[in-house]
Amino acid sequence: MPQGQPLTVPDDGLTTKARRNAPLLAVHTGPGKGKSTAAFGMALRAWNQGFSVAVFQFVKSAKWKVGEEAVFNQLGRLHDEHGAGGPVEWHKMGSGWSWTRKHGSDVDHAAAAADGWAEIKRRLAEERHDFYVLDEFTYPLKWGWVDVEEVVEVLGTRPGTQHVVITGRDAPQALIDAADLVTEMTKIKHPMDAGRKGQKGIEW
Repeated sequence: MPQGQPLTVPDDGLTTKARRNAPLLAVHTGPGKGKSTAAFGMALRAWNQGFSVAVFQFVKSAKWKVGEEAVFNQLGRLHDEHGAGGPVEWHKMGSGWSWTRKHGSDVDHAAAAADGWAEIKRRLAEERHDFYVLDEFTYPLKWGWVDVEEVVEVLGTRPGTQHVVITGRDAPQALIDAADLVTEMTKIKHPMDAGRKGQKGIEW
């Protein structure tokens, strides 16, 4: 798609403007680094366009200080105080649970994930936001804490022009099939393969 132009124009009865403004469901999956980073980059573009941005992190500890969270909090304040960009909300779904699954029981984690998804469903029905990042959401789907078929149905019938980006490894096939944009991050090399730990400014 050179310069953002499609190679073919579908015969779907829509105008170019209507097709351009259609809501997007994107999935960033695969074993490589950069899935969340790319989603937050898209969220920055959305904020700059004045979109209401909401981030829901499903598999991060509530105590984990994420660099992007600090930046988006600042952008939210910039909007509130000066009208720049759009409003921002950032939510960590659950209290202190992470992908290591060391805190609390599976029942606790499943309940937290279900509560988070229920809140997102309410917001989608209300058209509360323009742009959603469901960070690491593939894991509750993989572990059976949230029903994949329900997620696909809700996202496929969401009203308005709400954009949704989902990140995480092992995205279920039904979600991939339903998405408009799917990117698989493939790891070629990583410093951790050579025994190097994560670095500030790179991993957080």
